[in-house]
Formats: sequence, structure tokens, C-alpha cells
Amino acid sequence: MTKFFLCLGVFLLQTQLTFAAVLPQQNMVASAHPLATKAAIEILKQGGNAFDAAAALALTIGVAEPTGSGIGGGGFFLLYIAKEQRYVMLDARETSPVLAGSGETYATESSIDGPQSAGVPGLIAGIDHLIKHYGKLPRTTDTQAAIDIATHGFEVSPHYQRVAQWRQKALQNNAAKNIFLHQSQVPNLGTLIKQPALAETLKRFAKKGADDFYRGETAGRLLADMKRDGGLIRENDLNAYRVIEREPVRFHFQNSEWISASLPSSGGIVLAETLGILKHDHLKTMPRAEATHLLIEAMKLAYRDRNQFLGDADFVSIPDLLEPQRLQQLRQSIDRNISTPSTQLLADPSGNGVDTTHFSIIDKQGNMVSATLSINYGFGSGYVSPSTGILMNDEMDDFATQVGKANAYGLVQGKANAVAPHKRMLSSMSPTFILDKDKIFIVGTPGGSRIINMVLLAGLDFMQGDGDVSTWINQPRFHHQYLPDIVQYEQGAFDPNTLKSLQTKGHKLKEIRNYGNMHAIVWDKKTGVVHGASDKRGEGITATTP
Repeated sequence: MTKFFLCLGVFLLQTQLTFAAVLPQQNMVASAHPLATKAAIEILKQGGNAFDAAAALALTIGVAEPTGSGIGGGGFFLLYIAKEQRYVMLDARETSPVLAGSGETYATESSIDGPQSAGVPGLIAGIDHLIKHYGKLPRTTDTQAAIDIATHGFEVSPHYQRVAQWRQKALQNNAAKNIFLHQSQVPNLGTLIKQPALAETLKRFAKKGADDFYRGETAGRLLADMKRDGGLIRENDLNAYRVIEREPVRFHFQNSEWISASLPSSGGIVLAETLGILKHDHLKTMPRAEATHLLIEAMKLAYRDRNQFLGDADFVSIPDLLEPQRLQQLRQSIDRNISTPSTQLLADPSGNGVDTTHFSIIDKQGNMVSATLSINYGFGSGYVSPSTGILMNDEMDDFATQVGKANAYGLVQGKANAVAPHKRMLSSMSPTFILDKDKIFIVGTPGGSRIINMVLLAGLDFMQGDGDVSTWINQPRFHHQYLPDIVQYEQGAFDPNTLKSLQTKGHKLKEIRNYGNMHAIVWDKKTGVVHGASDKRGEGITATTP
């Protein structure tokens, strides 16, 4: 364990919050696709718990929303196990194949399109671990809805069409275009997308578990396709893969406790640093323009440190970015009247859009799941393994494949996140629980490198208590990630006075299209009432069962 995590643990254990006795009155599920929400609700009706529902949902959404996730990818499951009063993060992040070396492959090959851009998938290992260790129902039950949808198909939606139009070129390999396109073109609304080979792969998983994927028949089929089509994944890569249980990042900000993803997700640490810088600033009582300026400057500093210092903690030593004196010095470096250019923040990089998916679940026993899953870009690498039907990720682009140069999300990263065999690439996925005196907020979102700041803004709205969960997750958003030195914002994020003030302070502003697809639940611990909402930017739904 690094010095960073030792110090973090000592700091966080001092002020742990506990639950009240009033359990949730209902089970609740919020996800990005109606079929996935329905599958999870049905599992809960059959007597499954939140972890069974999460397994079913993760499998189902990977079939019905191939634009954002699937068993060819990975992700993070943040869990609260009620009977143990314990938080844990399941790290099912992909790993680098040995043949990727230290990234030389990507000087000549794409890290975004095609089979060579795929890391070793971790999601199926995470789902199997979830079922074995925390679920109540058989794996066959948790898998059935995904098998049915893969067999009988799901209907093309406007969201599917938009992403397919964007990634149409990447989907032109034979297996992918035969499944996801129609005569090499984007299919019409309502077209059924059937995935028979994937259905057979899921049936093998239902019977034999993750062992089939990493060492059994599915492994053999996937490896043969990889070797034939130019992928880098080999037998030793699959054999070496393990899901890891990790301690989440836990910290306090004013009157709330935040519990979020730990490395190789940068989410928890960047949230902790951003809010740690602003620990003594009462943002709610400030003029909006002043509070927004401080948030942007803190985002900039935290993302600078993310890009320079963070990587897979099993491979690199992480400094203590949350040391109180350091955070105080960072706060003192912020000028209330002027935006500090990123070029003056002295990072040395040479020393994640709308694709990905998130869901939130709570059951009547008080078990909670906040899970963010990904295959990276829309439709991942665009490459489908023909004999398994698995759509592969392109998560290798989340490494600093070329140190000091921007990746697909504009992140300029350093050596800590360079490619190395079996290393896990840094992520921005940020499944999070936020606890205050009376309520718990279960939240997360897709959105590439903007994920962390989306969770930050929604969490601050939750803390301030104005409005409800639907208001918090549908507010217009803004974002700064150090480089490029631009404040990106949705229409309506700033009122005219704030916009003018930010321009006067020297911020460079760029209005962009709407982004993210947040799904959240609030549990009132005093009454047991639960409320949930799905982002209006997407097509997801929230549902309950008694």
C-alpha cells in the first residue's frame, strides 16, 4: 500500500457516518435503458437483492445498449453491503495485453478503432464475483434476461442511431456491420438488433461462470479471433485477469461524507482534491459568479494533478495529493479575481463523452449499488469477435499511449498512466455515495473525462438541498480539465451576469452540446422514502417495486 492510501485511510476513518434504522420502503432501479431497468426490477421481484439486480442489469444493458458497455469492456461497482455495514469497490477495469508492450504499438496502430485497441475485458469477472459473493439467486437466473434480449433483439432508438452514425466507419468489419448496421448503413428506428452469437456466449457464462470467458470455450474462440484479426490479447492475458476488491475513497466535505471510486479510477481522488481545496469556502452563500470561478479553478488544479500523478497504484507510487497543508497551499494559489492560465500551473506531462453507462440500485434491506461501466468510445473499438459476438472495448486509448499528447477526450497525461503489461488504465468513472445527516445520494454518470465534474456538481446541489433529485441531475453543467484550458458548458449553465464575470476574469468559454446521462437515487434515512430519477438527456428510466 502506498503512502498516499495510508494517509488517506487515517484521515477518513476519523469521521465515519453510520446509518439510521429506517430501511427503504421500496426497491428502486435507475438506469440508461428501459429493458435494463425492467430486467433488474424483475430480479428484485423474484427475491434477488440489489447485487443480483446489478448483475442482471450489467449483463442486459451490455446487450441492449452496445453503444456504451458490454462484456467486452469493464467498469467499477461501488457497493454497500447492509448486513456488514461495509463499503467496497469491485474493480473490473480492463488490463493491458502483454503484446502492447509499453505502448509502441500505437505509434502505428489506432488506440481507438479495431481489435488492437482492446484491453483485456474485466466486466464478466466483476459480474460473476458480484453474484458469487453478494447475490442470492443462481447465475442462470441473473443472466436470463440478457440471453433473451440477445436472442430476440432490441429496437433501435434515436440514441442508438446517433452513436451508430458517429461510429459508422469503425463498424464496417463484417461481424459488426452484420449485427449493428443494415447494409452497412445506420438502421431505421424500431429495427430489431439480434445478437445470436452473443446469446450463446451468455448461455455458456450462465452455466460455467467467468471461467468459461477466461479459460474455457469462449476464451478459445475469442483468442482465435484476436490472432486472426490483429488483436493483441493472448492466453496469458486472459489467464492473468482478476477482479479486485478495493477500499473506496472516503472523505468529508463540510457536513457530508463522500464515498467514491478508488484507483485505477481517478474519480474519488479528484473529487476529494477539488472539494479539499474548497473545504473552508461556503459556496452556497457566495454570489454565483464567485462560487463558479472558485469551482473552475479548483477543477483545473485537481485535473492537473490527475494527469500528472495518477495511474494504476499497483504499478506506480502515488504521492499524497490530499495532505491538508498541500490543499491549503493550492487554495491560496487561487486568485479570486483572475483565472490562472493552465500554462502557469507547472504540470509536467512528460514526467473519458457520452459513451459508457451508469446505473443506481437500492433494495429494501438497504443494500446499494452505484456502477459505471464502459467500453470507452461509442461501440467501443467497433470490432466484434465473430465467433463469440463480443463487441470489444477500445480502452487502450485511456492510457497515455503517447505521453504528453491528448487522447480522444483531450486529456494530456503523464508517465504514471503509461502502458505496461497487465496494468489497468486510468479511468474517470465515478460511481459515488454521498451521505449527509438524513439522506444518502447514490449517483454516477457516463461522460468520459467530464464524469468527475458532473458528479461534483450534482453532489453539491444535493448538499445544498434546493430542489429534488430530478433537478440535481438535470441541471446544465460546466467543466474544466486543465488541458485544454477551456471552460466547457451546456446551454443555460451560466446566467448572463456569471457569464460576463467569468469572461472578465479571463476564462476561455466554449458552449458545447449536452453531455452525460446521470441516474441517481436518494434514500431518506428518517422516513425510509426513496426517490430516483434518470437524466432527461438520455432514454433511461427509473422504476420501483414494493
